[in-house]
Amino acid sequence: MSPPAVDPARIRWSLPEGERSRALAERPLLLLLHGYGSNADDLFGLVPHLPHSFVVAAIEGLEPAGPGWAWFPLSVDPVTGELVRDLKQADAASGSLVEWFDALAVEYPDIPSIHLLGFSQGGAMSLELMRHRPHDVDSVVVLAGFALAAESPEAQARDAVLAEVRPPVFWGRDPHDPVIAPPMIEVTRRWLPEHADLTVRLYSGVGHGINLEELEDVAEFLAERLLENG
Repeated sequence: MSPPAVDPARIRWSLPEGERSRALAERPLLLLLHGYGSNADDLFGLVPHLPHSFVVAAIEGLEPAGPGWAWFPLSVDPVTGELVRDLKQADAASGSLVEWFDALAVEYPDIPSIHLLGFSQGGAMSLELMRHRPHDVDSVVVLAGFALAAESPEAQARDAVLAEVRPPVFWGRDPHDPVIAPPMIEVTRRWLPEHADLTVRLYSGVGHGINLEELEDVAEFLAERLLENG
């Protein structure tokens, strides 16, 4: 069963619809992708800490999960207790996100630059969008997130293109994150340096979360990207 499409009615924008076309012809766009069981409002609390030049859109997950939404289902391994994700379902969810992203580019064709910020599962989806559209994503921030393994020939072909482009990526996490399983971290640790211009920061004691120091580093990273993009 295919995942539903991204619902435009559940996207939270920093500007009303009537102001977006003009603003997005002049200002960069920041897309926020929340974690499992959360919603589009969750990451908006970070916006005051980030560069103010962005137009911001927080996209909501594709299917209900607990009190909020998820991009794709997660389960728990009954033996190890670690999170398990279905790569086929994750790939299908990526397709829905890419379809929405392509429609966005048609609706707003003059966006100067597009940047992604994802938390946890939203970080995985941000990296997936970068994999599918490496020439259209100008930077990615992954907070307490992970990369998905590229198992299909199609995914490996996309990764080969991505390795040539190497968009800037910020990966921030607690080295002892209690939620993201060590094998998922290891996949990410090996994959990111080969496919991105990578900045890694570790924040001990934040668990599966974000602290002010990390937000300051993210703001600096994004400000540098905006300078590079002119």
